[in-house]
Amino acid sequence: MASNRHRIVLCLSMIGLAGISLMPTTSAMAVANESGKKGAKIYCFMRSNGNNHEVSWSAAYAVIKRQGGGLFKSSPEHASVMITEAVVEEPNGYPNCGQYLGDLFSSSKESVNATDKETNSNSYTSSDTSSTVPSSNDSEQRYEY
Repeated sequence: MASNRHRIVLCLSMIGLAGISLMPTTSAMAVANESGKKGAKIYCFMRSNGNNHEVSWSAAYAVIKRQGGGLFKSSPEHASVMITEAVVEEPNGYPNCGQYLGDLFSSSKESVNATDKETNSNSYTSSDTSSTVPSSNDSEQRYEY
């Protein structure tokens, strides 16, 4: 009976330790927060100085990927959220950057639709325009790893 109690206590202790090691530490969260702020600073600075979204995004995402403290890279969608959170938390630190945040999320659909229209209008020679063929751009994502 006593040995069963020791086994139960040992198992519960091991489960507790395993659970603690799976939880993100505050230092890892702080590193992620800092990399988001650096990415936001780069993105906003570049956009406010006349660079387009793609160039600014590439630079900001490269910093976020490189300086993220986790085992895995941040996804492009998560990096966009990190930039947005940094700007929203400190709007005075990123003047006039709010006007560019929508490009992090909406521009991909607009650019795919524009490319699809160009592809579809150039690829049909017959007078039948009622049938459409999906282009290869439908499956492409804006952000690549």
